[in-house]
Amino acid sequence: MNKPSNTFDIAIEQAFDFLSPEYGALFDSSAATAFQHPLWLDSLYARLASHAGATPLVVVVRRRTTGALAMVLPLLRIRRGPIRTIEFADLRVSDYLAPVCSPEVFSSLLEDEAACAEIRRLARPFDLLRLTKLPDGRLPIESLLGAPRRVSMETNAYATVLVAPFEQWRASALDRSYQKELAKKYRQLQKKGALSFSCCDDSASISEAMDAMKQYRGPRFHAQGDGDLLQRPEYYSFYSDVAARGLGSFVRLYAMKMDGGVIAAVLGLRHRGSFLVIMSAFDIDGYKSQSLGSLMFEQVARDCIERGDQMLDFTIGDEPYKKLFGGQPSPMWMVTQAGSTAGAISLFALRQAPWLKLAAKRLSDFRLLPARTPTPTR
Repeated sequence: MNKPSNTFDIAIEQAFDFLSPEYGALFDSSAATAFQHPLWLDSLYARLASHAGATPLVVVVRRRTTGALAMVLPLLRIRRGPIRTIEFADLRVSDYLAPVCSPEVFSSLLEDEAACAEIRRLARPFDLLRLTKLPDGRLPIESLLGAPRRVSMETNAYATVLVAPFEQWRASALDRSYQKELAKKYRQLQKKGALSFSCCDDSASISEAMDAMKQYRGPRFHAQGDGDLLQRPEYYSFYSDVAARGLGSFVRLYAMKMDGGVIAAVLGLRHRGSFLVIMSAFDIDGYKSQSLGSLMFEQVARDCIERGDQMLDFTIGDEPYKKLFGGQPSPMWMVTQAGSTAGAISLFALRQAPWLKLAAKRLSDFRLLPARTPTPTR
């Protein structure tokens, strides 16, 4: 039997309260990302986990002498087809995943062999441990879990550094010809009617912008052969809930209107001087030649600079427009570990046959799909 840690008490708390003051204090002092924010995780576990058939696996570490919260590892147990997996609390809505812990406490945990052994014991059984979307330079969770070294996800996140005033950032981040092109298209857009740009500030404006995003994203993703998360009631409820509860502090929802109607919207999270874009939608059919998305992001950047933000983070994905706005790539990482023969076979197949990755993704998404809905990609 493993000897217990003399420093930490470790347990699984399925009903952990992410809105508690102790978690809020831990999050504020941690190296976690916006996607481990109290509101985000509270809504994710409450509104999405059960729909995905996922069981909360919240590893909670406390100081033995004081009972003070030291680390929270927000995980899920979920079946991906026949494979029992353990993964971060993500369910395809989070872009960056990390333990909620300060670097100093994390180092102490790594030095405590008994604590590491207990965390690894509580995580079992599983066929496959699959931790994706790990930002570059973050806490080495693979060392804590005794998993193999992380590998590249072959995709990047992109962010652009913001500087004041807006004109200075624009001149340094955007190519001069692109600046002229956007200025011309913005003038053309203004001639079409009463154009406005604002940040939603009440429940009515949130609802209006969310409905517009749902309307514009549906046909766009369907035309690409995909579905859209926002078309599903549980995901629409999740994003709307986070937007409403985080308004004015953690969340910003921007809307561009023409003659009073929303033609573009951007939803994002504000965290430690950065604005992280998580969802956007544009009336492409109504404004095909106006580069509405680019004009919207330009206005978002302007507002962020005026608010004192230092970074506009476009998050994960290698879409070309991100580089047009000065976005610089940052690698993303993943950790995988087999916990059974079935898991080892699954992991081997994925590594040896690239075409199986798509099939595996289809299989992993199956649990998230309502009946008779096409398989989406995020």
